[in-house]
Amino acid sequence: MVVEERNDFIREIIRDDLKTNKYHGRVHTRFPPEPNGYLHIGHAKSINLNYGIAKEFNGKFNLRFDDTNPETEEQEYVDSIIEDVKWLGADFEDRVFFASDYFEQMYEWAVQLIKKGKAYVCDLSAEEVSRTRGTLTEPGIESPYRNRSVEENLDLFERMRKGEFPSGSKTLRAKIDMAHPNLNMRDPIMYRIIHAPHHRQGTKWCIYPTYDWAHGLEDSIEGITHSICTLEFENHRPLYDWFLDELGIYHPQQIEFARLNLTYTVLSKRKLLQLVQEKYVTGWDDPRMPTIAGLRRRGYTPTSIKTFCDKIGVSKKDSIIDVALLEWSIRDELNKTAQRAMAVLRPLKIVLTNYPEGTVEYLPAVNNPEDPTTGTRLVPFSRELYIETDDFREVPPPKYYRLYPGNEVRLRYAYIIKCENVVKDTNGNIVELHCTYDPETKSGTPTADKKKVKSTIHWVSAPHAIDAEVRLYDRLFNKDNPDETDVGQTFLDNINPHSLEVLHSCKLEPMLKDAKLGDRFQFERLGYFCVDSKDSIPSRLVFNRIVTLKDTWAKIEQRLKVIDQV
Repeated sequence: MVVEERNDFIREIIRDDLKTNKYHGRVHTRFPPEPNGYLHIGHAKSINLNYGIAKEFNGKFNLRFDDTNPETEEQEYVDSIIEDVKWLGADFEDRVFFASDYFEQMYEWAVQLIKKGKAYVCDLSAEEVSRTRGTLTEPGIESPYRNRSVEENLDLFERMRKGEFPSGSKTLRAKIDMAHPNLNMRDPIMYRIIHAPHHRQGTKWCIYPTYDWAHGLEDSIEGITHSICTLEFENHRPLYDWFLDELGIYHPQQIEFARLNLTYTVLSKRKLLQLVQEKYVTGWDDPRMPTIAGLRRRGYTPTSIKTFCDKIGVSKKDSIIDVALLEWSIRDELNKTAQRAMAVLRPLKIVLTNYPEGTVEYLPAVNNPEDPTTGTRLVPFSRELYIETDDFREVPPPKYYRLYPGNEVRLRYAYIIKCENVVKDTNGNIVELHCTYDPETKSGTPTADKKKVKSTIHWVSAPHAIDAEVRLYDRLFNKDNPDETDVGQTFLDNINPHSLEVLHSCKLEPMLKDAKLGDRFQFERLGYFCVDSKDSIPSRLVFNRIVTLKDTWAKIEQRLKVIDQV
């Protein structure tokens, strides 16, 4: 990642802390995912923020797994998260930590609170705890087990650890205030019994800490200075502080910022898991998914994602960002960096009847007009070509300037051709066009501009073309807010039925046969594409559309101005 000085309310807090020597000149951040799913673009915002701050202030950055729920966590998710964080460019060096490594210390601290009379074992069920919690206007009801003796609580908690009680039968709760105006402070649960094997600890533990109990302790153990969370944890901060203060241990500062919300997207891990499990997508790395794995396979780059995160900035107020800004970030980058190529996705054959049979010319084509240093490549041209089916109309609509009977167009980097005849099969389907070319209009020659035409189209030489499968990905949802549904519907009812179109008989210029997995190209006039990193093999090339050449959903420039003014 490129380190650059930025300004937002979190960085202002850190600069003030450095001035006052609050943490002895240290800045230490962390990214603490729960390994119960793949990371998504919202996590990328947090990673970019936490790592960016650490780099900017010459600090440290930890990757820490909050693996406190064995029922939902898997090693697959751990591996994918490590891969994604590395791919995004966030360097945690050797600092990969797990909450489960701190379980013994957490247990000892829980015992410490019990001995202080600040925690007790409760026999209420989860439903009963919820029911007696109270409301914003009414205090909660104290548990009948709240005043157990220290000795009884210590005994029960030890027996909970030994596995003497069934799952969910008892909890350890903090003893704070059941009338506290903040519901999170009304005797929150610290431990629950879960008889399930842990992906790292096996069956060593059957009591597991809750997030609220574990989070501040993990930060304290690791010496984190600024514990940066999303806004939903703002009401949990008093509890974060209470636990650390009661234990009398090192106390980091929790700071909250607005999470990322995107149009036409869901970022709930529960809903993303549902999409995977119910096979609405092919997996966590489906290119339509907002996961980092999906975006990587789609063709996004770490730089484009960082550009997007930097563009939207950091705020204290929740807002919804147009997904077109994310699409702009990769489009803007690839316009400057992507190799150009010609590809025909829905081929229609052309025969140039006056072009010499058996002749092949190699015509120079620009590799990237945005970067003259990339030079040119040679593209074969022959008597038989493919053009896009949409570039011909037998009966043209008004203001249609591409090919139709009697009309002339220029072939990109080649000649002007004229449609002379339409060949159809017995069912009346167009199967071939017979055209003539004007040898005096070859691109790059002194006579190239002897004729003026209103349209230029792309093409591929038929004898030299390579076959490929092309997947045209679009947005997974057809509504800007997928959760906005009619009565009886769910977000699944807003899935875009046209989010994927697979084309099997595409014709590509021969240069693309050497493309490697993940390579990105601009298919001229069509969009930006990459070689699929999962399904593509030398004998079966598969290309994914990353984005179209233009934002077809709205005016991107207008939205960028709005973001710049925020």
